Amino acid sequence: MQLFLISLAVSGVGALLALFTSKSEQTGKVLGCTAGTIASLFAIASGIGAITGPIQTTTAAMPFFAFSLRLDPLAGILITVISVLAFAAWVYGFSYFDDYKGKGIGVMCFFMNLFIASMDCVIAVDNVFWFLVFFELMSLTSYFLVVVEQNEASIKGGFMYFIMAHIGFIMITISFLIMASVTGSFEFAAFRTTHFAPGIASVCFILAFLGFGFKAGMVPFHSWLPMAHPAAPSNVSALMSGGMIKIGIFGIIKVGFDLLGASTPEMWWGIVVLLFGAVSSVLGVAYALAEHDIKRLLAYHSVENIGIILLGVGVALIGWAANQPLLAVLGLLAGLFHLINHAMFKGLLFLGAGSVLYATGTRNMEILGGLRKAMPTTAICFLIGSLAISAIPPLNGFVSEWFTYQGLITAAMTGDGIIKLVCAFGAVMLAITGALAVTCFVKAYGITFLGAARSDVAANAKEVPAPMRIAMVVLAVICIFLGIGAPLVVPALTQAAAVIAGQAAIDSASGAMLVNPVIDATISTPLLAVLLIAAVFIPWGIIKAKSTGGVSEEPDPWACGYYPSADMPLVANSVGAQVKMFWHPLYAMRDGLASQAPGYARAFKGIQNWAYKVQNWGDFLLVDPIAKFVDATAKLSSKLEGGDFRVYICYIVVALVVFLVLAIAII
Repeated sequence: MQLFLISLAVSGVGALLALFTSKSEQTGKVLGCTAGTIASLFAIASGIGAITGPIQTTTAAMPFFAFSLRLDPLAGILITVISVLAFAAWVYGFSYFDDYKGKGIGVMCFFMNLFIASMDCVIAVDNVFWFLVFFELMSLTSYFLVVVEQNEASIKGGFMYFIMAHIGFIMITISFLIMASVTGSFEFAAFRTTHFAPGIASVCFILAFLGFGFKAGMVPFHSWLPMAHPAAPSNVSALMSGGMIKIGIFGIIKVGFDLLGASTPEMWWGIVVLLFGAVSSVLGVAYALAEHDIKRLLAYHSVENIGIILLGVGVALIGWAANQPLLAVLGLLAGLFHLINHAMFKGLLFLGAGSVLYATGTRNMEILGGLRKAMPTTAICFLIGSLAISAIPPLNGFVSEWFTYQGLITAAMTGDGIIKLVCAFGAVMLAITGALAVTCFVKAYGITFLGAARSDVAANAKEVPAPMRIAMVVLAVICIFLGIGAPLVVPALTQAAAVIAGQAAIDSASGAMLVNPVIDATISTPLLAVLLIAAVFIPWGIIKAKSTGGVSEEPDPWACGYYPSADMPLVANSVGAQVKMFWHPLYAMRDGLASQAPGYARAFKGIQNWAYKVQNWGDFLLVDPIAKFVDATAKLSSKLEGGDFRVYICYIVVALVVFLVLAIAII
């Protein structure tokens, strides 16, 4: 606990130093980034201690509400994830913030320190009042970081984020107030020991699920992500996408398993969460495929991965309701491991996108190309992130998605009726998501880094400064370690999941990963890594050994007799041509069915059109009316301030008359 408090103190001091020295941008940047880096190291140590050690609590008396803190395994996981991202973001910022000269770097460091500290406090506080205070502080500080550019896109994205965040905040507040009214206390400790009536527990869970769902960015409450994340500085985007939206997942797990832990769970809680996750995963990656802005593409992939995490959480809730503790632990293990993994590879990808923006001044992939040679470190790190998010073994994304598959399979095999159907649907959606994700990142990496440069900015790009490269390399190494080193990580994470699920410590397989208690399936990522490396380097070595040793010259590419130009790049269509030829029988069957039954094609088109329409229904029904009301109120208020002092005198006279009448009436 002491390390955690030290990290908060250092963040606070760093924020103040950056603000007070903001007139000297270089000084403000150095002080703010240095303090943030030190604070993140203390927080990482405290987070790891909370995962593996006993639950720590402390309470300080306050005039209104006691300031209660609790570090348990769930809090430890989230604090560690956010702090690792914060460390990389601060190191990255030592050079990246130079791109924001004249825009208040010191003020940005002030808000960024407060933003990270407020996220840590939201995770650790054990009281309704302080939870809501820090939740609001987290939303406000991140809002100011989104609008730092002060252009139309950033202001619009920031406003959308502000409205959506506060709709979720209201729902969360109502949920907590209902629980407080039943217990007569604002302390989370009282919630944990109270058995809420089934109806009240369900209302509280659904309100919290939807409220935290706004913060997490699940469909259909996701439209702020592709607007706000690209507008923020790239290291802030990494924190928001990799860290802040995980507060939404944290809240769902905390309410479901912790605060309502003494209540009787309902099976349909897990079904609802799983269905939201399935739809979010597929629609998120489908929308990403259409994007040419690299940061908007990554923002939509956050929607996809939040969906994958929710699949695991849904399985855990189903296992909890079905009184199957092993299934509950497996689902939580899948969801939490993917939460960690997504934070690492999405943080890496946003830093990579920021490096591309720093070097070229554009986020438009269509005018890039050829950056692999100009920016080799960035290209390698972005490739690792792309492979990880595409769940390519043996990287970390593969491992957590494997757990998710096994959780869905286990739930389907042990459940009955609707559970079998829903879990099978979730597994199919996850498979479609994986295929689309690979396609999307073949496009993203290939168009951005491979081929020839398609513009002067791409041709003249240079590698980014050392601090930015170091930050990317750190996250890339973590992605590799969490994949190959999964047998070292999974046992500790399994025990943490067991504690969160309210179960005694369970025995996990050592050296391999027990991923399905029904079929006892195991997989070893170190062995998988060795086999994959051998599959690449053994043929290469054989070819090298058979070569004559002469000097080989790379021939010019053949372009049908024309001189190769930048207008002839390798595109996603070309990459998919061989796959299409290989699966020709399946494509022929699809075409044959479509020709025999044109209604199938029309139905598919109808579903596609519906998907595009439904993307923003949350905005139309919830956000737009509130935004219009706020705008109308603001316009009405502006009319009251006409600037004429005579009108103001009339206001005073009217107010005095009203108060006089009220006084006489009371007397």
